[in-house]
Amino acid sequence: MDLHNKNWQTISINETLLKLESSRNGLDDTLVQKRRDQFGLNELTQKKKRTAFHIFIEQFKDVMILILIVAGLLSFVFGIIKAISRLKDWQTEIAEGSVIIFIVLLNAVIGMVQEIKASNALDALKKISAPTSRVIRNGITIVVPSNEIVLGDVVYIEDGSIVPADLRLIESNNLKIQEASLTGESVPVQKHANMVFDEKTPIGDQKNMCFSSSIVTYGNGIGVVVNIGMYTEVGKIAKMLNEQVATESPIKKKLNKVGKILSIIGAIAAVVVLSIGFATLKEWNQFKWLEPLMTAIALAVAVIPEGLPATATIVMALGVQRMAKKNAIVRRLPVVETLGSATVVCSDKTGTLTLNKMTVTQIADADDVLQLKTVDIAFASKSTNKLYKQIVKCAVLCNNAEINEEHPELTMGDPTEGALLNLGINFEINYKSFRKEYPRILEQPFDSVRKRMSSLHKNRDEEILFTKGAAEELLDKCKFIQTNNGVREITTDDKKAVNKVIAQMSEKALRVLGYALTIIKNRDEKISDLENDMTFIGLTGMIDPPRKEVIDAINVCHIAGIKTIMITGDHKVTARVIATELGIFKPNDRVIDGNELDRMSDQDLKQAVKNTTVFARVSPTAKLRIVKALQANHEIAAMTGDGVNDAPALKAADIGVAMGITGTDVAKDASDMILLDDNFTTIEGAIFEGRRIYRNIQKVIQLLIAGNVAEILIVLTVFIASAISTHFDEVLNPIQLLCINLITDTIPCFALGLDPAEKNIMKQKARDPNVLFEKGLVYRIIFHGFYLYLISLVGYCLGDFVFSQNGWIGGESKYDGMTMAFLVISISQVFHSFNQQSDSISIFSKENQFNKLLPLLSGVAFVIVIILAMISMYGNATKVLGMNQMSYQCWLAMLALSISIIPAVELSKVFIRIHQKSKMKVNV
Repeated sequence: MDLHNKNWQTISINETLLKLESSRNGLDDTLVQKRRDQFGLNELTQKKKRTAFHIFIEQFKDVMILILIVAGLLSFVFGIIKAISRLKDWQTEIAEGSVIIFIVLLNAVIGMVQEIKASNALDALKKISAPTSRVIRNGITIVVPSNEIVLGDVVYIEDGSIVPADLRLIESNNLKIQEASLTGESVPVQKHANMVFDEKTPIGDQKNMCFSSSIVTYGNGIGVVVNIGMYTEVGKIAKMLNEQVATESPIKKKLNKVGKILSIIGAIAAVVVLSIGFATLKEWNQFKWLEPLMTAIALAVAVIPEGLPATATIVMALGVQRMAKKNAIVRRLPVVETLGSATVVCSDKTGTLTLNKMTVTQIADADDVLQLKTVDIAFASKSTNKLYKQIVKCAVLCNNAEINEEHPELTMGDPTEGALLNLGINFEINYKSFRKEYPRILEQPFDSVRKRMSSLHKNRDEEILFTKGAAEELLDKCKFIQTNNGVREITTDDKKAVNKVIAQMSEKALRVLGYALTIIKNRDEKISDLENDMTFIGLTGMIDPPRKEVIDAINVCHIAGIKTIMITGDHKVTARVIATELGIFKPNDRVIDGNELDRMSDQDLKQAVKNTTVFARVSPTAKLRIVKALQANHEIAAMTGDGVNDAPALKAADIGVAMGITGTDVAKDASDMILLDDNFTTIEGAIFEGRRIYRNIQKVIQLLIAGNVAEILIVLTVFIASAISTHFDEVLNPIQLLCINLITDTIPCFALGLDPAEKNIMKQKARDPNVLFEKGLVYRIIFHGFYLYLISLVGYCLGDFVFSQNGWIGGESKYDGMTMAFLVISISQVFHSFNQQSDSISIFSKENQFNKLLPLLSGVAFVIVIILAMISMYGNATKVLGMNQMSYQCWLAMLALSISIIPAVELSKVFIRIHQKSKMKVNV
């Protein structure tokens, strides 16, 4: 027996039973046990989850972290060696290494806590499986746990049942199954056991099959189990989820690349330091050889922006809080920034772009039809035309749906019939009062052969048969037509006019229903015999309409350079009409259906996605292929969805977006973000927030790396100078560098992360996700870093050669230059944080959007540095922080140098504005 058979829909009932060695009486107990031993239980398997320890260890794979670990361990070991040699000050000697190692461990713990969010997608898949099922074994109907069902079991399903496995139907009685979790379409599918389909038929069109996890909404049926567990359609999705490797977010890729670049720079600098140090070393005793090594360690600390991961995390976390207030729940932090990089949004149609509510939008009485026109419901409901109300009366009475009393906006029953009840509300018809006024006598349910439903109602001394159904078939049963001039016999021309209007409505992707009635005075026939010589009264057209607000959101995305693609299980015509109305589908765009897509190679699909905006009738595997094709074109793809079928694509996408209202647990657990209102406009808001966060992280990176550039340059300069001349001493030690990186660099960055968004942020084209830094950012980092280096070097020289000789700095002479250099680079970074709010707008301009947190947190950083300096100068931490007492002249000089960063950057902004204006003139 071949469990991998994908084409059960292509063979007859008898052939299916023969292949499975089963019958309508089911399996016997011996064969059941044999099958269970051979194929196992009807369950989904799950790959082993990572342990907390494994996640913790993974935090140390980053290059920057590895450099810090090596630096910390070497500093710790050399500190112990020095302490042993001196037999004193061991706390001071090991302080540097201890602090570095502590920072590394703290970052690892934070990273581990963030990542311990185990994927529950498969657990959710298991939850939606039916707990028990009715099966026929040995000719007897019994109830068994669903996980004990085996291949060849004969299963009975009815209204309300959850299908326990993939079934090939052998009987169907008005059976309708809701397959939205697999196909994305909310309208239940009419099933037919006796039909046979082509092997290329999409899942949504395989009407002789029932799939695991789908729900029976009407009728009943019997099916033979053809696939269980991981071989079902749901199982295939589970397998894809198991095999899925989580995509790395753009911000993580960028930070990793930054780390590698900085690490290479640090490694080169360290080699230079060690080479010069050892080459010029005159004495190898008294541990003089440790000095070049300690300088190399200082460089390793200087090159790593220790505050960057924590700052980026906090900036994104604050963004998450803002997005939650706008109905977007972010499940994975890096996704916040990834949204700002999005270049394509692949959106499910039903519920996201549309209302997920079948709605009657057009109506036509016989007179309208003869004029080849339809009328909008909004107009018809205000009309005095009695024929419209006659159609609505028929729609409401020949109907089994109910309105949910607790939630009047919801209906219970078939969505099509629910739409007809809402039509009655538009015409101010109380369906309950109507049903009491016209009590039902008999009903002939809808079936796939007749394609209509009829209900017989009492009306005083007569009975009225109301019928609704497929318009073409209904028309064949009509002998009369009712116009405003009365009832007359229907002609061939009348029927041609009706068919033309049906075609017009179908072209608009409307689902067309026809209505007829028969007045019966003396009934003695069966109801099925009454469905003849009826009077045609009109048509209605319904659709799941687009959300009006989505049109503006898609337009905003278009202006922002973000392409929207509709991916749906619906038919081509319907999908194109909706996409056109929403502004997704434009001239020269392609619409590709599932069959077409299945025939494409991955390379063909990679080319096709470039100009395709609608994918129709697609399978779960196809959705995943679409996302991968977009990513192969270097797009940052967001994928929305609510069904089980969407889960693999949601997990593979750069941003997986699940629906909070209609979304299955599987989709939610596979996603990165959940929309509480199921609305596409929320995605637009999330992208706006993502762009704001990206821009703010860019400001943070600019501030931090400029500081790192200055630190590297001054450490290298002074070390090389000290190798040439004995007048130069150590400039910055590792603990000072950590203070700069974690206090004066990092604290103001938290405020920069809350900077307001630029006014035109959604009018900018989507940035290239493959570009690490734009040219302008690189130039600014180089300029800012070099200027910070110059003023720090000036501060060092003043302290070491001027102030110390004048007695303005007191203490050990080797700390004179170090004191000034540390304070200048620390305080200048505090002032420099104000420059980051805009690359071109002056901080004194009214256009510059005020961020009240920036002066507050920058002030905090300033105070902390001054307090640390005072403790070092007047306390017992002089040797740890390496600082001497300073006179007021030194303080004034330090402040003057530090604050000079503002006019220097202001001058550069003047040139940037001039360049921008000249560029605009050229473009004009």
